[in-house]
Amino acid sequence: MRIGIGYDSHRIEPGGTMLLGGVAIEHGRHFVGHSDADVLLHAITDALLSAAGLPDIGQLFPNDMPENRGRDSAEMLSLAMANVRQSGWDLVNLDCVVLLEHPKISPIKSQVLARIAAVLEVPESLVNLKGKTGEGVGEVGRGELAVAHCVALLTRV
Repeated sequence: MRIGIGYDSHRIEPGGTMLLGGVAIEHGRHFVGHSDADVLLHAITDALLSAAGLPDIGQLFPNDMPENRGRDSAEMLSLAMANVRQSGWDLVNLDCVVLLEHPKISPIKSQVLARIAAVLEVPESLVNLKGKTGEGVGEVGRGELAVAHCVALLTRV
């Protein structure tokens, strides 16, 4: 078995649609990034790649490549998971934490879990998600930044 840790953060700005865990949220604010800036899917992608001992998300999908501008993070996650499986690993479980002041995670949690499980082609029971706020403190608490952490446990097939 192998464990990988994934981390990502993105600024939050007014306008647009926020994508979190592959779910579009009409919130009047959006994450800023080179791809679609889905902070949670990026952290999951890196956790899986790390556990399998593969190159990270920045190496697989460099932000200086035009084809990665606005790229769907679910597509990147799906391709990363295919690489993980081709390397002889399979998912035991994911445990993720999103630090985000608004919107709250609990109302969309079931949608996010279903979407992640579908992209990874695994049962929803293998994916866990928790939402935390910054309680008004720091960049997260002021609604300027979103952060995601993820731990992935893989087993040799």
